[in-house]
Amino acid sequence: MGRILSILLIGFGGYFLFQNRYRAMNVLFKTSFLRRLAVSSFMGIPGVRDRLMKMVFPPESAELK
Repeated sequence: MGRILSILLIGFGGYFLFQNRYRAMNVLFKTSFLRRLAVSSFMGIPGVRDRLMKMVFPPESAELK
């Protein structure tokens, strides 16, 4: 019985967190340490870093066209 209750509580908690995901992200990222940790970990992923750098600093050949 306790295992079923814990599974249900995890399910309800996940559903609630999904419904309020943007509010939860705003609460987490209010602290500068967590925000810095998240940005540095995302920028540590090579595919994400390359894509962001191409969007922010496009190659020069794209500017000429």
